[in-house]
Amino acid sequence: MDLTPYLETLRRELEAAAAPAGEDAQRTAELLSSSLESSLRLALLEALSDAAAEITGKLDRNGNPATVDVRMRARQAELVVTETPSDPPQPPPNPPSDASDVARITLRLPESLKESVEEAAAEESISVNAWLVRAVNTAVNDEPPPHTPPRSGAARARFGKRVTGFAQA
Repeated sequence: MDLTPYLETLRRELEAAAAPAGEDAQRTAELLSSSLESSLRLALLEALSDAAAEITGKLDRNGNPATVDVRMRARQAELVVTETPSDPPQPPPNPPSDASDVARITLRLPESLKESVEEAAAEESISVNAWLVRAVNTAVNDEPPPHTPPRSGAARARFGKRVTGFAQA
């Protein structure tokens, strides 16, 4: 929704109201309308947001599971209606643990993401495949990732020095 026509109407009305008072008043009205444009635009957006909230409330009371939001794109206000599901989605079943049901896929990643995945898997001392399977399973089943302490040299240094060698008693 373009707010410019509404702002232009307000500008013309202000200038028309100042016209009988003379050229100085008309110039003042023109300067005032230019400086008030951002405040007027904000007031119109606030009115649109209040209207969207009121419409959402009425839709909800009528049993229609939808929300109305106002989004800004550049200087354009956009009213967006989002339908919400009436029943929450059921999580997908856990993947079978049977090793015979393994499928092979090809995954193409940007090089920087691939390096990040390799580093994350190395920190946990697991394979990239195991790390990716766990990440996909977590994302699909909406589970929090398990906490595995990192095992890199930098992580070990935080907890103390590792002592290796030979001792004789």
